[in-house]
Amino acid sequence: MRIAVAGLGLIGGSVALALAEAGHAVIGHDPDPATREAAAAHFPVTADPAALLDTDLAVAAAPYRHLAAVAATFADGGYTGLVTDVSSVKTEAALAFEAHPRFVGGHPMAGKETAGFASAEAGLFQDRTWVLCLEADTLLADWVTVAKLWTAIGARVVPATAASHDRAAARISHLEHLVAAALVHVADDPLSRALAAGSFRDGTRVAASPTALFTGMVEGNRIELASALVEFVEEIASTGPLVLDAERPEPLADWFEQARELRVSWPPEPGEPETVPLTREALLALGAAGGWVSAFESEVAIGRRPRVKSTP
Repeated sequence: MRIAVAGLGLIGGSVALALAEAGHAVIGHDPDPATREAAAAHFPVTADPAALLDTDLAVAAAPYRHLAAVAATFADGGYTGLVTDVSSVKTEAALAFEAHPRFVGGHPMAGKETAGFASAEAGLFQDRTWVLCLEADTLLADWVTVAKLWTAIGARVVPATAASHDRAAARISHLEHLVAAALVHVADDPLSRALAAGSFRDGTRVAASPTALFTGMVEGNRIELASALVEFVEEIASTGPLVLDAERPEPLADWFEQARELRVSWPPEPGEPETVPLTREALLALGAAGGWVSAFESEVAIGRRPRVKSTP
């Protein structure tokens, strides 16, 4: 397949490397000359976005703020191929590409705290979740085409709507960036920083992410992020009386234990492979249950759901 990748940072560069390694005819574009020069050692690149139009599928991997410009490039050029993206916000991405009837929104749940093509790697998506949006107007055949691409490079494709993705992403990704940044601000004194070790490192890792990446998340998913933030603040506030109650330590211990049990059960153990009909309803039901597609056979998908633990 002839595939264009617009934007060759960490995610776009990794997509291009993985697809080229899988044997696809990849052509990449990035506005930065140094990035193009680095990428050219691995696959063809172009300085002219118009050169991306002679392809079967285009992957928009530009930062959120530049999605509209990328969308305009393909719309103005009369692009007739498939278009997908890798943005961490999906409702707004769908609006940016609404002029493209063959748009399939996507979001690989993979990344690093470092950015740029120098950090890209072909194996970045191996065994990682890749949300692929399935809306009422999404052409099912196009969705399957894109899903086959990502499963072929090792990703686990989770079918979801843009709205359900944005709600979940606010709680398991965007909120975590806010919390990580807040923890760094709270510990902004010399002694705290000198004592900081593993828990500080792990809890604040994403605070080292490029600022533009996170501000794009906030801009594109404000409503869901604000809702998640309210839930988080309420949860933290509920622990205040537990922390101050020196005579009854049990409630605080119970709160910690509930969190521990939830955390150790993640990620969930996958159940046995099952066949999933290639219908919008069946695929969305799989995703809503926490399941994913790992491969395709004939006219069905091969999916897995989290294993349900038996109760004694």
